Amino acid sequence: MNIKTIAVLGTGLMGAPMAKRLLNAGLEVHVWNRSPDKAQALDAFGATVAATAAQAAAQADVVITMLQDGDAVGHVLFTQGAAKAMQAHAVLVDMSSIAPAQAQAHAQQLAHLGLKHIDAPVSGGTVGAEQGILAIMAGGDIAVFDLLTAVFTPLGRAIHVGPSGSGQLAKLANQMIVGITIGAVAEALLLAEKGGADMAKVREAISGGFAQSRILDLHGQRMVDRDFTKRAAMAVQLKDMRNALTTAHSLGFEAPVTAMFEDLYAQAINNGLADLDHSALFVELARRNGMR
Repeated sequence: MNIKTIAVLGTGLMGAPMAKRLLNAGLEVHVWNRSPDKAQALDAFGATVAATAAQAAAQADVVITMLQDGDAVGHVLFTQGAAKAMQAHAVLVDMSSIAPAQAQAHAQQLAHLGLKHIDAPVSGGTVGAEQGILAIMAGGDIAVFDLLTAVFTPLGRAIHVGPSGSGQLAKLANQMIVGITIGAVAEALLLAEKGGADMAKVREAISGGFAQSRILDLHGQRMVDRDFTKRAAMAVQLKDMRNALTTAHSLGFEAPVTAMFEDLYAQAINNGLADLDHSALFVELARRNGMR
């Protein structure tokens, strides 16, 4: 498959830097966003800004969706008409984080239209998107996946993990680990500070031991700095934890640790933290302990 033109539907925190990476790789990129100013900002980087999602999709060999949730993906594809506008040879690559059952349903609906679908959610946040080092977890027909090297290579490392919906299952596993580990790091650092230790030095001291992780490195530093500017939203983390629990229930699988953290993130949002980075679970745990 000779891929020359990409449509990126959804150019928010993640979609915009991904579109820039694709432009820098020499691909022609058409962009659309529900809030037009976010798409328009990419004009300066060489993107073609479309007035509608369908208009963007009609021009592309590969259509990437990077939207908030499964309902948004379904609405853009099937209500706004992006799917019907796609060319017969085009592939839909959904890089949003949605429920596995929704990904499977979208794949079936697209198949009825004669279109190919890969669910390929990502991990790595805005930093990973900007640097092209995203972890990309792909589900669907491996023969279709193998055609998409030119799309995935500028964005990060893509691994095929199974049939339709499997990419989303991998992303849920990722988000369970991320959400739970953020809580573990926050609680541990707060305990250290409550007892009189220097939080920054504790983080430094345990780095390199068995507690070492990307969460300790990046999110731990944000906690030390009290910098909770949104990079990955608290509300999105909660959505992912709930998708994980819904999927677990459908499989007859018990996930008590995820359930506990789903409740913690929900309470954090109820206490006004919805628009902060997901590392701001630290703030909720600090509040419970009467700390700043």
